[in-house]
Amino acid sequence: MPKENSRPPVLYELNTWVWLHGLGVKYGRKVDFSSVPAEEWDALASLDCDAVWLMGVWERSPAGREIALDLPDLIAECRRILPDFTEDDLPGSPFSVKSYTVDPRLGNLAAARAELASRGLRLILDFVPNHVARDHDWIFKHPEFFVKGDEQKLKTLPNEYFEANGAVIACGRDPYFPPWTDTAQLNAFSSKLREAALDTLRHIAAQCDGVRCDMAMLLLNDVFSKTWGEAAGSIPEAEYWTELINGVRQVHRAFLFIAEAYWDLESSLQQLGFDYCYDKRLYDRLVHDDARSVRDHLAANLNYQNRVIRFLENHDEARAAAVLPPNRLRAAAVAVASLPGAALYYEGEFCGARIQIPVQLGRAPDEPCDAELAHFYALLRRCAHEMKSPDALWQVCKAQGWPDNQSADQLLSWTWQDEDRRFLVVINYADAPAQARLHLPWADENTTQWRLRDLLSGETFERDAAELKRDGLYVARDGWGYHLLTFDVQQN
Repeated sequence: MPKENSRPPVLYELNTWVWLHGLGVKYGRKVDFSSVPAEEWDALASLDCDAVWLMGVWERSPAGREIALDLPDLIAECRRILPDFTEDDLPGSPFSVKSYTVDPRLGNLAAARAELASRGLRLILDFVPNHVARDHDWIFKHPEFFVKGDEQKLKTLPNEYFEANGAVIACGRDPYFPPWTDTAQLNAFSSKLREAALDTLRHIAAQCDGVRCDMAMLLLNDVFSKTWGEAAGSIPEAEYWTELINGVRQVHRAFLFIAEAYWDLESSLQQLGFDYCYDKRLYDRLVHDDARSVRDHLAANLNYQNRVIRFLENHDEARAAAVLPPNRLRAAAVAVASLPGAALYYEGEFCGARIQIPVQLGRAPDEPCDAELAHFYALLRRCAHEMKSPDALWQVCKAQGWPDNQSADQLLSWTWQDEDRRFLVVINYADAPAQARLHLPWADENTTQWRLRDLLSGETFERDAAELKRDGLYVARDGWGYHLLTFDVQQN
């Protein structure tokens, strides 16, 4: 569990295979974990992040790769992204795990962990609880670990079931989408599977500082029962995650659990022991909705807010620079960075990468870096780090309009405050100008004048304390404009 008065982490996701391939091209030689140049580890440490998620280090499935090579839409997408694409560019899905040993082509993971740790960075890896590859050892040694079908289902639903070792096994699935045909569905209700999964997680925990658990909500008893019905058997008394998280923390007390979570089940997973859960709902609102929708989301209790992960990108989502206009992108980025909770960034996001890489693909095309955006992100991350101190208190700040001007409804605003420092974030989350008065929690402090400084633009403002106390702080921002203000206390 996150410690009280601790700063929520900033995570940086690397598509491991693509990252190492890119370094190989850059340096003109094969690069693996043991031979990454020191300056590349230094570059990660310079990003003001707390942990690096090396996505996709586990051994990939040869059977899964063959299935991927036979998917016309995937191959067409790979050829669109890489005109010189060859089959060697496709190592297969990192979520079709053959074994939880580091893929031998990636090198010595312990060396990578040591390099990160020497720079104060934690290492996050993947755990895929819902399924394994169709050629995982458990298929042959422990068929009882899987959800089973029968010959009729194999015949009528050939894309949902497969035959292996004399058994008909279901492909892994999310109930709202077609099955992942390169995977085999584990039975979360099997006590023997839970024991084996706990052993696996303890093995992983010995090699890193935390795990991002893929599609974690699929393992909830209620969800799993609704997905698989009688094929799963009777519902256990204990939740899958209660058993695994408690079991791991008996050995690794500070181990970090991060849930990929959807369907508004984040709170349920937090209650079962997850430190942080994806905030996909905020992502959807920032990308598709307006300021009122975002404000509604921020009405949740602070304990919940502190234990979600905000993001505009990860390997599953379209690149933010490809779906958001530049001004809206920056406004959304200010929100993600300055809200309570953890933040997740994806390799290439800071430079405005626009091409989403399929997870099965092992290399990426060259894309130019937007230097202005990179500078903006670097400054924003430093400001957020300063603002979100371990003892700082966050609260929403209501924007008040007046009868003939309701543009205040377009504004998002919140404050951070600790014993010595006060910060105000204001974002106009619309494309038209907006004005409002903001009533600040420190307006009653004993001073006659406030000096405001915008940490992003460098602008400074002088404001009369009596006016702030009486009427509130007047703010005006053009469309998608923002302030990140610090207040200097001037005592009488």
